[in-house]
Amino acid sequence: MSQASDTIRIEFKKGDDIRDAGLTTPDDVQRFDDIRYGNDADCQLLDVYRPKDKEGDVLPVIISIHGGGWVYGDKERYQFYCMSLAERGFAVVNFTYRLAPEYKFPASQEDTNLVVTWVLAHAEEYGMDKEHVFIVGDSAGAHAAGLYAGICTNPEYAAQFPFTVPEGFRPTAIALNCGAYWMDEKVGMDGLTMALMEDLFEDGATEENMEKICVPKVITENYVPAYFMTCTGDFLLTQASLLYNRLLECRIPCEFQFYGDKDHELGHVFHLNMKLEMAAKCNDAQCEFFRKFL
Repeated sequence: MSQASDTIRIEFKKGDDIRDAGLTTPDDVQRFDDIRYGNDADCQLLDVYRPKDKEGDVLPVIISIHGGGWVYGDKERYQFYCMSLAERGFAVVNFTYRLAPEYKFPASQEDTNLVVTWVLAHAEEYGMDKEHVFIVGDSAGAHAAGLYAGICTNPEYAAQFPFTVPEGFRPTAIALNCGAYWMDEKVGMDGLTMALMEDLFEDGATEENMEKICVPKVITENYVPAYFMTCTGDFLLTQASLLYNRLLECRIPCEFQFYGDKDHELGHVFHLNMKLEMAAKCNDAQCEFFRKFL
């Protein structure tokens, strides 16, 4: 493991511990925990959250892909954020996936596809509307979500992967938060992220590998509607315009939001902090975007 990955795991955990201190499961959320969706009993687990007042209802689904620099994170770190989405009237699937450097790309994409397959197979059991499946992701999770939407809508790109998307499946829409999209240090990718790329791939951050995971380059006119946001203190702020330009070029329905100002600084993935009023506003806006497609 590189020093970059080790640093991410230590520092991100410290921040997440502070962010989530004192939080508990909301009284209005029903949760189903630690469900196996793959063969790996440690890494391939998911939770399903539903609002208690919607018992018996078939609900639209949100699948959350967590962030963490491709090398950190799990569903426990995202439980409070995902339960807040459930409170907004969705069945939410929060999953752990295999991380680099122990598991190389495309492990996260394979696991995302396994989760989608699981959702479609268990939709009736958990009251999930498999005709309305949305995906959210932040930071590295936004990158993963953007690529997976490309796999679902770009056959030429999908052919590069060793798995097949469930027949006919495509996300209804996606929401990408403070994401990394254009994987090239020549267009503003920070040095830490480029160091993490060395851990993501078996043969490192080669030009061919960077090309394969550049989200704008996999977007076609068949891509899915997208909401995306960034904020004043996001170290990936300049990535948003690179994504926006490609979505507009392909005439993809999209909505972009920028949060904070000089007097109200907001940090990278601020929307995960359930103690922030602006996080609630951001998450409200994303769910409203999804509802446009119901």
